[in-house]
Amino acid sequence: MNRQIESAWQKLKAICELSPSVDDISEIERAFQYAYNSLGDNVWPTGEVIVAHSIGVAQVVAEEVGLGVSSIVAGLLHNVTYEEISNRPTVHDIETEFGSVVGSILGGMAKINALGTDTVDLHSENYRKLLLTMAGDVRVILVKISDRMQVMRSLDIYPEAVRQKISLETAHLYAPLAHRLGLYYINSEMLDLCLKYSNPDSYNYVSKRLEESSEERKNFVAEFVKPIEEKLKARGFQFEMKARTKAINSIWKKMQNSKVSFDEVYDLFAIRVILDSKPDLEKSDCWQVYSIVTDEYQSNPERMRDWITLPKSNGYESLHATVLGPHKKWVEIQIRTKRMDEIAEKGLAAHWKYKGGTASAEMENWLANVRDILENPELNVVDFIDDFNTNIYSDEIFVFTPKGDLKRLPAGATLLDFAYEIHSEVGDHCVGGMLNGKKVTLRYKVKNGDQISIDTSVKQKPKLDWLDFVKTTRAKTRIKSSVNEERKIEAENGKEILLRKLKNWKIDYNDELIRMLLKHYNLKLAQDLYFNISVGKIDPLAIKELVVEKEAEPTVRQKIEDVLPTDDLKELSFSGGDDYLVIDNNLKNVNHKLAPCCNPIFGDQIFGFVTIKEGIKIHRRSCPNAKQLIERYPYRVIPARWRDSEKRSSFQATIRVSGTDDGGIVTQISHVISKDVSVQMRSINIDAENGEFEGTLRVFVNNLEHLDFLLKKLQNIKGVINVSRADT
Repeated sequence: MNRQIESAWQKLKAICELSPSVDDISEIERAFQYAYNSLGDNVWPTGEVIVAHSIGVAQVVAEEVGLGVSSIVAGLLHNVTYEEISNRPTVHDIETEFGSVVGSILGGMAKINALGTDTVDLHSENYRKLLLTMAGDVRVILVKISDRMQVMRSLDIYPEAVRQKISLETAHLYAPLAHRLGLYYINSEMLDLCLKYSNPDSYNYVSKRLEESSEERKNFVAEFVKPIEEKLKARGFQFEMKARTKAINSIWKKMQNSKVSFDEVYDLFAIRVILDSKPDLEKSDCWQVYSIVTDEYQSNPERMRDWITLPKSNGYESLHATVLGPHKKWVEIQIRTKRMDEIAEKGLAAHWKYKGGTASAEMENWLANVRDILENPELNVVDFIDDFNTNIYSDEIFVFTPKGDLKRLPAGATLLDFAYEIHSEVGDHCVGGMLNGKKVTLRYKVKNGDQISIDTSVKQKPKLDWLDFVKTTRAKTRIKSSVNEERKIEAENGKEILLRKLKNWKIDYNDELIRMLLKHYNLKLAQDLYFNISVGKIDPLAIKELVVEKEAEPTVRQKIEDVLPTDDLKELSFSGGDDYLVIDNNLKNVNHKLAPCCNPIFGDQIFGFVTIKEGIKIHRRSCPNAKQLIERYPYRVIPARWRDSEKRSSFQATIRVSGTDDGGIVTQISHVISKDVSVQMRSINIDAENGEFEGTLRVFVNNLEHLDFLLKKLQNIKGVINVSRADT
């Protein structure tokens, strides 16, 4: 037996023997032997040993998700049924051998694998089928998430193009699913790894800064917890306290969204108090600890979160407070019991332990709602996936009906969302509502604790502009469904108008024309185009002008043919194959530019993007616009790489630098640039205040190595604390 397999199996075995979810390890041992007998030491093209991967998935299922024997067995066996091996067993064979539960999970996994989700476009109808499969049995979701977690941890061995695609898919679907099911740590690690492969510079920068500041955080935590521990012990509490650093992706997103530096992110970590409380004393114990903490340290009431009185819809329970600790630093403290902590760690799986083998009612309702939405044949899967991905991380608010029934809504939801949450008919006929004796409109953004009565009218009907302000998928889906018939009639009328006009103008009606119009007007469906023509939002004469103008302008393919030399054109696959458009800095006949949004440098991972008017633009793979370009215009993306050339040009790079100012920092920086590394400087802008400075340098370098050399030189200047490459 392969040593790697033996080592991984012994580790899994030890974990299972200690797991409270595993009553008998013999079935797991039998499953491992079955998997090894089927797959042996076989490897995938990446070099990964298949059985070792399966053991890794089973370990995630057992240790990090906390599921029982059947799910662990499914993790071990999920590769057996579709690998190309002699005497390959079927799902039915495994069900006969290991029982119906394992067979059910593997059946769901087989459906997902049959969809080919590792390579399918994110905006494919297959994703409806994928989510429907998952909504049928939550264990399928959990084992599939475990499988994806193991893939992400081994992503180094995959080709670059595959890494990018898997990272994008994981961030778009699997990480939000993990978050929704309460698997917060798996969600965080997935997003960290996505950042590592999609934007390695940012990942490495945050990781390095965290490592550099670890000792400082450790000392702060020790100073912070000391008085709290003393008071809790004096009151007789059984507890443990620990600090958890915020995820790298979370810190980076905070820096981007709030436009702050690493040093300005004050909630880099949270301190957790975990109580050993009796079930009937959990809430009162947590509130007593909250009182002790806020007596010791000043709290920020605006950042207090009570998820004990009203837990999150995935079952998360905890008290969060932000307090002013030693040295006037704000820090978040989380107060919960051991039971609450296990649910926070293992999400849905922990509910089964505490609720007799079933998920929480809220979770079951959510899964039922997903199935209900996805089974609607008129659903736009693109909208659903985007909405799911966006709203899954938003805060929840709690709103009450006049009878006191609780409804959960995403932050930013409106009165109309609330009406649809009560019932579809109530939403369709909603004209407003009453809050504290005052009338409020459909657009009113509900707030935590609001108790609202809905006013309806039989004359009211859903309107298309409602989609501009509702937030929930339920409301959007119902509104679209309700107005669809009227929209179809308008669209048919608009199509007739367009066909009649085109015929008069002697312009051919074809798919290419419609695609061009959809792109120009930023519409997704042809029906949207026809509808807008019918209701007068799009003037047919404007279409005529556009078509006449476009006839003089080449199509994307023609543009590529015009741009590329004949020899290079022969090598280019318009179907998106593995051929490369080779770019270097000495091509005479190719109209290409380096994109100013990310300023690629020789040595960066790059791709080409065919623009309509400016030829080919070269972007870095980590460009802030890369994700949008690849998702929205995949047919205009051309794989590209640098080619060594005897001639060398200079590439513009932007550098951010900050630190303490001793009065001569500009001179020192200028000296390093001009004398030490012979770099041509385009501009330097330094702002100093209160002994600290921040600056932006724009320089010309030969390649990525040259830039790295310069960054190291600048980092060595006395007083310089942070040096990093910027996009623009």
